Amino acid sequence: MMYRAIMDRVIVRLCNTDDKSPIIREESRYRNRGVVLSVGPEVSGVKVGDEIIFHYFDDLPLAQKDVVAVREKSILGIVGESG
Repeated sequence: MMYRAIMDRVIVRLCNTDDKSPIIREESRYRNRGVVLSVGPEVSGVKVGDEIIFHYFDDLPLAQKDVVAVREKSILGIVGESG
């Protein structure tokens, strides 16, 4: 299924990671990190292909189990970028 984000929304495919951070609760470990599939026209901070982390519980599940929509303001950062 193909998704196209609108407004300030970002469509994200959740990714599994072996990150064993002690500050992330086990039940939320993989629910706040993913790869951007689509960005709405009002989004300026991320682009398709970026791996991001976002606020846990700020995601809206979509038809596919591993795809969610989040608002740009819920994004905490881009993984792997320096600067």
